[in-house]
Amino acid sequence: IASIMNRVRDLKNKYRNEDNITDELNCTKMSADTTDNSGTVNQIMMTTNNPEDWLCFLLRLEKKGIPQMDVNLLNRLIGRYSQAVTALPAEKHSQDESYARILVRFAELRALQDPEEARDQFHLARLNCKKFAFVHVAFAQFELSQGNTKKCKQLLRKAVECSAVPLEMLETALQNFDLQKKQLLSDEEK
Repeated sequence: IASIMNRVRDLKNKYRNEDNITDELNCTKMSADTTDNSGTVNQIMMTTNNPEDWLCFLLRLEKKGIPQMDVNLLNRLIGRYSQAVTALPAEKHSQDESYARILVRFAELRALQDPEEARDQFHLARLNCKKFAFVHVAFAQFELSQGNTKKCKQLLRKAVECSAVPLEMLETALQNFDLQKKQLLSDEEK
């Protein structure tokens, strides 16, 4: 119990300026509210706090609507992805595919609101999870969607140079880029 209370105290200090999150971490308030999912977040943070559990939770949350059409859902998702990124230290999880998927999806969601912030998030994902080809392709796709074709190609080439896997994904994305396709990877190729 003392260990759990110390962990709660550490988390409270970490989120001191964010009152709503501090309330969620309050050990005496285990919410069963399904709209904010604070009970689930508490459970993840207090027990496993691993990327797989976070990703599963976040993907379930995304199924509640279409973020591109529902601003409230988009804001909630961005908040939860931000919380997951904060709760999962990069130095511990950089080799974890679920962690990389969380970083990429967070950047994609940020792109719906603020492309500059999204670019920073994609850069962070690429910096922390450079072994995964999908991270590089997602960043390159973002740059392509912003009209930055030179940067798109540069990102794909650097991904090949740093031996991101699978290499076939990068080769396909480069081929599609050379064919001037709007999507670097089709849904089947992903």
